[in-house]
Amino acid sequence: MKLVAGLGNPGREYEATWHNLGFMLIDRLFEEVRGHRFRDEAKAKIAEATISGERVLLIKPQTFMNLSGDSIRPLLARYAEGDPRSLIVACDDVALPFGMIRVRERGSAGSHNGLKSIIERLGSQDFARIRLGVGPDHPVSDLADFVLSRVPKKERDRLDLMLGRASDALKMMLSEGVPRAQSLFNERVKTEGD
Repeated sequence: MKLVAGLGNPGREYEATWHNLGFMLIDRLFEEVRGHRFRDEAKAKIAEATISGERVLLIKPQTFMNLSGDSIRPLLARYAEGDPRSLIVACDDVALPFGMIRVRERGSAGSHNGLKSIIERLGSQDFARIRLGVGPDHPVSDLADFVLSRVPKKERDRLDLMLGRASDALKMMLSEGVPRAQSLFNERVKTEGD
């Protein structure tokens, strides 16, 4: 079984924040494929679904972001014999411009505390991920405050487009593999002067 974990913080006060894009993607997938109801297990909300012909466990850890690995590790042990290659993690990324997604087969956590927790608890970086760009187009004094702020209503259409692309990328990761999804969905980050 494949495990797809979307990272976020539990609680109504975090529902519409930039840091909860992982949860938003899981909810979108759940609606698209009409998954079974969510239930509580291992400090997470989990639901079984079939996506691109694969049995998938959709996961929303209910620990706070920096403890995501505490939830994911026991679920990976139970449903995928502890194999990190059976895991796909979706999370926000302030290093990517808002609207851009980046599919990766493995890699470091960068500055993301949720990924750091998962890597630490699994003892491995060998899991796929979809990083959802939330980088602001203006200077911010505190990135932590920014990612915990609500996505403005004027950005909801762009957010919906990004979540749609991320959903399509995830389905391709499951059906055709990570390299194929990378080739179709990863974009070059635009820099000043482009």
